[in-house]
Amino acid sequence: MQHDLQLRAAARAIYENVYPSEEWAPIGFDEAERFGTVQYRQAVGAAQDARAVLTGPNQQLPLPAIL
Repeated sequence: MQHDLQLRAAARAIYENVYPSEEWAPIGFDEAERFGTVQYRQAVGAAQDARAVLTGPNQQLPLPAIL
C-alpha cells in the first residue's frame, strides 16, 4: 500500500488507535504491514471504508443528536 500514502496514513492512525499497546497487537504498524497481520488488514479495511464514506456522494453525514 505504499503507493497510496493517504490510505496508508489513515490505516496507521486506525491501527494505532485500535491497537494502542502490546496487549492488543504484539507488533507495531510497520511490522504488521510487512507480515500482513489480521490487525493490519482490519485497519486497511477500515481506512478503505472511511475513504469511501468521506468521498462518496453524501459527504455531509447527519450527526446524531446529543441529548
